[in-house]
Amino acid sequence: MMESDDLVRDDLARSEAVAQEARRNARRIELVGTRSRAVEVGRSRLAAAAVMFGIAFLVIAGRLVDITLIEGPAEPRVAHSVASEPTVARADITDRNGVILATSLPTRSLYADPALILDPDNAADRLAAVLPELDPVDLRAKLAKRSRFVWIKRNLTPRQQAAVNALGVPGFAFVREERRVYPHGALTAHVVGFTGVDNRGLAGVERHFDQQLRSGPVTLSLDIRVQHIVRDALSKSVATFQAVGGSALVMDVRTGELLSMVSLPDFDPHEPARASDDQRFNRNTLGVYEMGSTFKVFTAAMALDAGVVPVNGGYDASEPLKVSRFTIRDYHAKNRWLSVPEILLYSSNIGAAKMAMAVGGERQQRFFDSLGLTRPLSVELSEIGNPMTPAKWREINVVTAAYGHGIAVTPLHLAAGVAAVVNGGELHPATLVKHETGVPVPGERVISAETSSLMRAMLRLVVAEGTGRKADAPGYYVGGKTGTAEKSVNGHYARKALISSFVGMFPSDNPRYLVLAMLDEPHGTKETFGYATGGWTAAPVVGEVVSRIGPMLGVVPRETGGEPEQTMLIKVRNDEAAH
Repeated sequence: MMESDDLVRDDLARSEAVAQEARRNARRIELVGTRSRAVEVGRSRLAAAAVMFGIAFLVIAGRLVDITLIEGPAEPRVAHSVASEPTVARADITDRNGVILATSLPTRSLYADPALILDPDNAADRLAAVLPELDPVDLRAKLAKRSRFVWIKRNLTPRQQAAVNALGVPGFAFVREERRVYPHGALTAHVVGFTGVDNRGLAGVERHFDQQLRSGPVTLSLDIRVQHIVRDALSKSVATFQAVGGSALVMDVRTGELLSMVSLPDFDPHEPARASDDQRFNRNTLGVYEMGSTFKVFTAAMALDAGVVPVNGGYDASEPLKVSRFTIRDYHAKNRWLSVPEILLYSSNIGAAKMAMAVGGERQQRFFDSLGLTRPLSVELSEIGNPMTPAKWREINVVTAAYGHGIAVTPLHLAAGVAAVVNGGELHPATLVKHETGVPVPGERVISAETSSLMRAMLRLVVAEGTGRKADAPGYYVGGKTGTAEKSVNGHYARKALISSFVGMFPSDNPRYLVLAMLDEPHGTKETFGYATGGWTAAPVVGEVVSRIGPMLGVVPRETGGEPEQTMLIKVRNDEAAH
């Protein structure tokens, strides 16, 4: 019995052990299943995340392709400053001595990415506070756009850039550009011109040489020292005689090079948009005027060279000349026979008219053509005026053109033509580009060297004893001619609206330089006894300019008291003819 009980207990013990082992196995299976499910969930989540990241990268890549390949790189779109300095794309403009007249400097321009600006109104107000020249209303409109790029302001100063940076407003950034700078400002504005915000030439030499300036510098014939003197003398005369404007220039008669060219009023080339049309108007090359008695230089040269009258010959100017229904009179009539030198000396309209009639209209027209007076200038500017000539060269046109009426040219036309008359007889087109030193400049012969010599002597007499006395400069023997013409207003001549001018050269026996001054609508003063003619208003400008630039240009003044030999010879012939 005892043995049987032991067996039962053993069976029960084994059964319990088996049961416990089964329970342990069940727990192990349950734990393994739980872990397996957790691993599966993790794997699913990782896969989902990978898919999401892949989609995001595809979107970014697609946008980059859209920006770079489809929309193109026309404007910068990343909101930061460009790291590298740009290559200066526009070269310098210098005067004949290497002085910089125009140059390019690196600068910063401000732009915005409206998509990155969270509060356009606030950003506009803050930006306008540091850049007060900007309109807040316009700024808000720009910053509210759906585009990714808008210009805010071009060519900021370093101080302005620092002020914008200090705002710390996201969405604003800078791009590096270059700005055109004119160290002499208004002094060379009409010649050098200016560029636009894209650095392309819009006026003057900047426009004419726009492409060349992208590959190399341009050296002009201007001398900035001479330019300063000419502007100073002209501006004083314009102010004294209350003229609406004026122009002046200095030309090398041997080459046609312009050492100076000034037009008043002028303007700041850094802000051309603020200048009026009159300020931007270049009177030297764009203004077309009847130049009055300065044209008698051409008439006398034409008549002498054609052989229709000798230098000691002349014409009866004792009575007014009637041509068709017109009557030609002298301003200060001598009422007698006048020799050719006297016609210039006293500026006789009657004498000039009779000389021109002796030559004839056909030859007069050919002579004007040979001097370039009937066609536009070839000077290196875009601002060029077209001469106004008679539609038909009738007898009255021949007569009036002889003393500078009925034909209109620019002051530069007049200067180039007179230079040809006095330099030995060769026409050199006016130029703003410096010629290579020592290289001969070819010219086109328009009159003989002998005629040119006679003209120089007679023009010296005009300054020594005639209407051009106020142009004289001691030691330089200036020769030249006055001119006064009534302006044409609405088809009629306005008697009180004058174009007063003087064109001169020095030294008269061997000219190096020509100086021209013109005043637009000057008014007489007490000192001029109310006269506003060329001899009173423009001639003094020429005299002052010659006195100041002569030593600078290496023209040594000579002792006064005598006259060049040819001038004395003409004077003797003139006296003999008069008696």
